[in-house]
Amino acid sequence: MTQQLPQVPSTEPELAGVRNFRDVGGLPTGDGGRVRHGRLFRSGHLAHATESDAAFLSTLGLHTIFDFRNAADQKLEGPDVELPGVRNVNLPLSDPADGAEFWKMVRDGDLDQLKAILADGKAAGRMTASYRSIITQRTAEHSRVLHALAEDSVPALMHCAAGKDRAGISIAVSLLAVGVERDAIEADYLKSNDPHRRYVVRRSDDSPAGMSPEVMELLSPLFDARAEYLDAAFDTIAQTWGTTERYLSEGLKVSPETRERLRERLIDRA
Repeated sequence: MTQQLPQVPSTEPELAGVRNFRDVGGLPTGDGGRVRHGRLFRSGHLAHATESDAAFLSTLGLHTIFDFRNAADQKLEGPDVELPGVRNVNLPLSDPADGAEFWKMVRDGDLDQLKAILADGKAAGRMTASYRSIITQRTAEHSRVLHALAEDSVPALMHCAAGKDRAGISIAVSLLAVGVERDAIEADYLKSNDPHRRYVVRRSDDSPAGMSPEVMELLSPLFDARAEYLDAAFDTIAQTWGTTERYLSEGLKVSPETRERLRERLIDRA
């Protein structure tokens, strides 16, 4: 059973143009520590941040923003807002060509076309496969993130488009590296389903037919945060490396010394 997270103070404003923002501080580690508040944040893209959003983000003392979007995402949504003195690192976790026709169909297809590509579990299956692929094929990128966090990149904000999948996996990997309990990681991940956090679905046909309940039901597996997706990522770690320890040391090339620096930067110890 997914545990209830403690009700502890956190910085979580209602941002006007940024979805799914939150501080992951307060999450418990297996040895009794907790993630420090104000050290690691997550969100959807920052391309539509308002002036007030940018002003708030500038108060966080951010060192680095990790943008996991690819070139196609950035073309669709726009570049991130620039924050003075903050380093922006674009580290795509998906190839723009991978699934380009699929996502075009999601935006432009009619009901019958959407049924053909999404119905009967195909949408959820695609998401599960994507999570597995990111774990096995993006080890270099996740290694770079963890080493950056250990060296100088905290406080950091991680985001993709919706702040759910690519950012969700990257936050999960970062939290695994400092010993956060898996149930707590999952509970935070599932917060992306909160109505005020969810990515706004964009379709070329925004008429009642193009955005009908039947269409939205077909699309929902793509825009949900589902425990089964994150479980697929965790299961892939176990199937490929056997243990989280081997995944971190062999898959991501993170040494015990680097993990200790990560803990020093991110964890309040018991």
